Amino acid sequence: MEKPAATTLDLETIRRAPKVLLHDHLDGGLRPRTVIELAAEAGYRELPTTDPDELSRWFTLGADRKSLELYLEGFRHTVAVMQTREGIERVAEECSQDLAADGIVYAEVRMAPELLTAGGLSLDEAVTAMVTGLRRGAEGTPLTVGLIATAMRQAARSVEIAELAIRHREAGVVGFDIAGPEAGYPPTRHLDAFNLIAHENFHLTIHAGEGFGLPSIWEALQWCGAERLGHGVRIVDDITLRPDGSAELGRLASYVRDTRVPLEMCPTSNVHTGAAASIEEHPIELLRRLRFRVTVNTDNRLMSGITLSSEFAALHRAFGIGLDDMEWLTLNAMKSAFWPFDDRLRIINEQIKPGFAALREARS
Repeated sequence: MEKPAATTLDLETIRRAPKVLLHDHLDGGLRPRTVIELAAEAGYRELPTTDPDELSRWFTLGADRKSLELYLEGFRHTVAVMQTREGIERVAEECSQDLAADGIVYAEVRMAPELLTAGGLSLDEAVTAMVTGLRRGAEGTPLTVGLIATAMRQAARSVEIAELAIRHREAGVVGFDIAGPEAGYPPTRHLDAFNLIAHENFHLTIHAGEGFGLPSIWEALQWCGAERLGHGVRIVDDITLRPDGSAELGRLASYVRDTRVPLEMCPTSNVHTGAAASIEEHPIELLRRLRFRVTVNTDNRLMSGITLSSEFAALHRAFGIGLDDMEWLTLNAMKSAFWPFDDRLRIINEQIKPGFAALREARS
């Protein structure tokens, strides 16, 4: 990989680069104006402000409280305005539009359907609305997008949501996930759901190693069969840095690296939830240098006030990553996607590699 870049990697170049996003929550990425308009339509009067700029700042300030549990509080407002088919379709359509405008060529957007039924929708209707909106927003753009159906780890509906994901796999659902507070809710509570996903030859990613440490990662991999780790930032707890700068990996960290388990890392979100002290101290750079299968993601674009391009810009400022590093991280993500192999290969060979080659040529 590159040494720190000798020339500045500007935000517009980053935006034009063909990027891949594996970890983005639908209810964490609404446009502020959409939140306000949907709230008005639904008669929801609990928003702290109806000014789009002020609301955007409110979400970001509220999220940046160094606690995963506090970070999650803002979602009650976004979820509250996503309780009708029309509202869900609009949010999903705008999500795809925003991702495509940011230069993303492949994305997996995740959402818990069980949070979208308070207005009378069934789980199947909620999933259909999300898939419809995502597909409509991607039409006419270079973006390929799929939905990951998420179950809430503090609830008891994971088997039901796993069955739901499998039912809609041909319609655009690409995998299954559990999310929510890690502490006190280990992934092994949901073994029946994970076994169902495995028996159906479907895909599984698990939020692990964000709000809780190595035991959460170990359970997700060795008991639950996770193919990818949502965040996984705490794997650094199993790595010891020697005085000479070299690293000694524990058995779990070695396993994760040896078996190329993808890490869905979300630097700014991790700073906001307290999983990392700052971007400069985030372990993503150490893990990248040690050649873990690191990917870069947004988590919640509204809550953290970011885009995938701004995340790469932050990594450039902190660590000097350049276009070659960006391409390596992007290829990591595309190789780890839950999309069919032939299509992954097509996106790599027809969009990602030519796109980065053109940017390098333009800068030479």
